[in-house]
Amino acid sequence: MILPIGKLDSSLLEEAVFKSIKYQRDEVLQRPAIGEDCAVLDFGEYECVMSTDPITGSVEDIGKLAINITLNDIASNGVEPFGIMLAIMLPYGTTDDDIAQIMTQAGKEAQDHGIEIIGGHTEVTEAVTRPVIVSTALGRCLKGKSVNSENIKAGDRILISKEVGLEGIGIVAADRKDKLEAVLSKEELAEARSFITMTSVVKEGLLAGEVGVSGMHDITEGGILGAVWEMCKTSGLGAEIIFENIPVSRVTEKICSFLEVNPLRLISSGAMLIVAEPEKAEKLIAIAAKEGVRITDVGVMKAKGEGCSLLKNGIKEEIDPPGADELYKALS
Repeated sequence: MILPIGKLDSSLLEEAVFKSIKYQRDEVLQRPAIGEDCAVLDFGEYECVMSTDPITGSVEDIGKLAINITLNDIASNGVEPFGIMLAIMLPYGTTDDDIAQIMTQAGKEAQDHGIEIIGGHTEVTEAVTRPVIVSTALGRCLKGKSVNSENIKAGDRILISKEVGLEGIGIVAADRKDKLEAVLSKEELAEARSFITMTSVVKEGLLAGEVGVSGMHDITEGGILGAVWEMCKTSGLGAEIIFENIPVSRVTEKICSFLEVNPLRLISSGAMLIVAEPEKAEKLIAIAAKEGVRITDVGVMKAKGEGCSLLKNGIKEEIDPPGADELYKALS
């Protein structure tokens, strides 16, 4: 079977990937699982939190995104990242100006977050037709302080920071600018393009870690619907989110309508899915607002067996497992 473009679906990931990992070490505290963004390692008094992510869908902002998407994973454990490594694969025909632009973006973004680029690999290869960056980030916290899904329970509120579609719309606004000029004003196009500057969730991740939330998941490929489904898979619980409560900007709706893509299935780095007890949810929303970050209550975790659903206009729709992200449709 020829696989579709995008990350592997959950069933294939479990059957072909996870089941092939046979050997386990005592130092590994958090292992690969659907909906888990990070590995957690026992470093004595501390836990080392690690995550790896690729950037394959963007060219214009690849250096910036390569930093943000992996730092976001570390932040989803409520942990501050401190270092990152970059493996950069460049197609034949890449110029010295091209690599300088990529690294200028990456260097500035890392500096802005107080993160050191501690190593990696860079090469030109005929194995790729466009730049590909795989980044690996590291964070550290005292043992037992990282956030994981084990604490999620029925009745916890489901929150989302900022709004959906930020990364996807930012990429499309850059890579499909000529096409979008037919339907967007200059101001709307500039607004959509600016979304790429909002793709970090480190601030809200650390705030949530301080409040003591039940779990977090960075909303990447598969969008908010995919992230909620994965959260249910990880926790073994159900969920219900309310369509009308999900924050979507007017320009995102306009672009998605024109390109015939679903914003709820669009890659959304810059938005964090957060699960918290009701009292802690209210506290986090208030604290984040003071820090300039909007967090919205969009639903509730349900008991096991109640399913994973979207309530739209009062009608309940089952949320399917994530498939190929809508970004690939938008860029085709």
